[in-house]
Amino acid sequence: MPQPANEPLDFEYWRQLAETSPEAFERAREAAIEALIGTSPAEVQERLRRLQWRIDRTRERASNPVAACIALSRMMWDNYDRLNATLQRLAHPEAGHRPPAGPGPATVLAFRPA
Repeated sequence: MPQPANEPLDFEYWRQLAETSPEAFERAREAAIEALIGTSPAEVQERLRRLQWRIDRTRERASNPVAACIALSRMMWDNYDRLNATLQRLAHPEAGHRPPAGPGPATVLAFRPA
């Protein structure tokens, strides 16, 4: 049975469920996500479902859980960067203002063994 959205996450329950029955864990995870989306305002539910769809497809395409975590983290930071850029434009609407650029591409150095 999914945990109510307003209660703290019971990590031990989810860990044990994942270890003993991955299929039941996945069903419970999906039900918990849907329950949380269902408690959201109606005007954002479709957007949340679309976001969850993107998350699920990213997890499916990943070769392993760590790769999925990295891809999802990248997705999160890309969205953060877009939101921050929008905030900067709204905070500084002067003509020609550009938010500070990031550090740019990195140069990878080859090190030889000592």
